[in-house]
Amino acid sequence: MTRTSQIPGVHTEPASSARTVTGLLVYLFAGLYFGVVLVKSEAASWYRIQEMFRFESFQMFGLIGSAVVTGMITTMLLRRSGLNSLDGQTIRVTDKEKGWRRYVFGGLTFGVGWGLAGVCPGPIFTLLGAGIWPMLLVLAFALLGTYLYGAFKDRLPH
Repeated sequence: MTRTSQIPGVHTEPASSARTVTGLLVYLFAGLYFGVVLVKSEAASWYRIQEMFRFESFQMFGLIGSAVVTGMITTMLLRRSGLNSLDGQTIRVTDKEKGWRRYVFGGLTFGVGWGLAGVCPGPIFTLLGAGIWPMLLVLAFALLGTYLYGAFKDRLPH
């Protein structure tokens, strides 16, 4: 039995439960690995983040810079390769929308939240996994902010 995907003319087989479990385990282990890397590199450390905002240490700038360079190289390779996803769909990387407002205001909002909480969204879960329970409050406000953005998206400058 085949089902039609979102792309016209592409048909895929339904995933078996074994394949689904295997896929979820891959995501689980990738997330665990990412969490360990965040903790070991001290990217989840409030003190390192505060050092960065005070321009007292290069470590976080180096981490962020290496992530930006890796993302640029990966995006360039994906655009040129024409690779297919596991579902057989061609991976397409679309250009960003033109304009500066959404990026400036979004970056400022993200940066203020990051500076106040001392953590960006990725390490929230890492710190929860490490037993830093006050991060539940940060997670609650991150989810509230995401909800409010969705509720007011049409009225915001894009």
